Amino acid sequence: MEDSNNTGKIIGALLVGVAIGGLLGVLFAPDKGSVTRKKLLSKGEDLKDVVTEKLSGLMARPQTEKEEEEHEATEGKHA
Repeated sequence: MEDSNNTGKIIGALLVGVAIGGLLGVLFAPDKGSVTRKKLLSKGEDLKDVVTEKLSGLMARPQTEKEEEEHEATEGKHA
């Protein structure tokens, strides 16, 4: 249980770092304001997609583990 909690923290920290790095990179780029806004929106959408994908994976993992435990328990009864 601790491993999945630590993994979640690491992924969260990584996503925050990516978001901050992307934001700083776009803000310090020498582009017009309208281009910068478009880039920020694009990066925000990309980040949203990544976060949604990672959260879906993290939420599906406990369900998969539960199914595996149930499968092992039923196999143990039949053995």
